[in-house]
Amino acid sequence: MLGSVMETGSTVTRFAPSPTGWLHLGHAHSALFAWSQAKRQAGRFLLRIEDIDRSRVRPEFEQAIYEDLAWLGLDWERPVRRQSEHFADYAAALARLEAGGLLYPCFCTRAEIAAAGQAPHGLEHGLYPGTCRHLSAEERRVRIAAGRPYALRLDAAEAARHTGPLSFSDRAHGATAVDPFLLGDVVLARKDTPASYHLAVTLDDALQGVTLVTRGEDLLPATHVHRLLQALLGLPEPAYHHHPLLRDEAGQRLSKRHSALALRALREAGVSAAEARARAGFPDS
Repeated sequence: MLGSVMETGSTVTRFAPSPTGWLHLGHAHSALFAWSQAKRQAGRFLLRIEDIDRSRVRPEFEQAIYEDLAWLGLDWERPVRRQSEHFADYAAALARLEAGGLLYPCFCTRAEIAAAGQAPHGLEHGLYPGTCRHLSAEERRVRIAAGRPYALRLDAAEAARHTGPLSFSDRAHGATAVDPFLLGDVVLARKDTPASYHLAVTLDDALQGVTLVTRGEDLLPATHVHRLLQALLGLPEPAYHHHPLLRDEAGQRLSKRHSALALRALREAGVSAAEARARAGFPDS
């Protein structure tokens, strides 16, 4: 199945929020988009709780996710996958990548990375310059033995050599060639976070049998990394649909800072579910 779009008898989509704040209309748009794609094709809609960042998640936010989605009229399959219950899955994937020589420890602090990003190192601003990629095995061993905190980064160049040319299919943007260097050597795990978004979401989608990944177009660059990880780990390739983001009257994308547009606030203000769906772009759902 590696290298080809996953084939299945029905479409499987998912909505995967993080319980770090209240859902807003932008979340409603993404959830309704995924749900409608599954329902249109007599498929399955899954809910996943992305709660790996234990320092920011709150139980009240997770409970509100279930309440808000039910209020909107969405139904989903049980049980709900919660990432915090599957750290062993991510550790196994990291072990495979490490055994293949595809990871390296990075000891740089965020301040050091930001400072390096200002240097004329030939990379786009914001990309990690690969400082720790060049450390010897002995230097890495000594730093780890000394208790230096580190992250595990994917060696993009080594990964590209392993996979060769790749592409992915997006219903909004068409066939897209993968650029393994678009986001540089991304972090796949930290001491306080056993798996990054990139690793966890790629593995979760495969383990849950998701055949169509729907999400905002702001995450289109991340798909280059996810397709790379799928090839490296021998995971099936889903189809993608990166939809436009819901924006406010000023053209700004909605975020959790828009408290007035939180679904919880709309419910408390007496807004009906039908009106909320309409404001989220789905008047007939």
